[in-house]
Amino acid sequence: MAYQLDQFISDCHSILSRDPGPKGREDVRTRLEQLLQNPAFVREHCEEAPQGLHVLYEDPELGFQILAHINDKARVSPPHDHGDSWAIYGQATHYTDMTEWERDDDGADPEHAKLKPTKKYRLTPGQAGIYQDGKIHSIDYPDNSRFVRVTGTNLDQIHRVRFDLKTGEVKRMTPQQAT
Repeated sequence: MAYQLDQFISDCHSILSRDPGPKGREDVRTRLEQLLQNPAFVREHCEEAPQGLHVLYEDPELGFQILAHINDKARVSPPHDHGDSWAIYGQATHYTDMTEWERDDDGADPEHAKLKPTKKYRLTPGQAGIYQDGKIHSIDYPDNSRFVRVTGTNLDQIHRVRFDLKTGEVKRMTPQQAT
């Protein structure tokens, strides 16, 4: 029998209760890849779902969220972080090009930053990538790309920033702006 959403939710809760750190999150990442191998899950929650951001689950005890991103138009995000949260992106359809960044300055100025890319790769269907707390990244996806994102908390509730590569400005993000 294929791995189901309810099994994934239960596994995430068990794993993150036991180990909320990087190893536990890596276990969640591998389970997300397993979930994305289920064609019925992908069809129901990604291919046939209406356009937009859908919360599939929010854990009432631990606070992690599972979200489906159903994108009709291509988008390139600016480099951004998820603040004090982590994020796991799992590709359902098409692809997402990921770029990881790090600051190339001393970080003393909270309103300006110089960034340099450190890693670039493409997530294809069934693959998942993880960004630990505060990791800066950007995403680039084509029309009709679909992915599932697991976050450590509701990102609407925490401070996050995005970076303007041209001006160096660091700007506070509005809720769900990075989606």
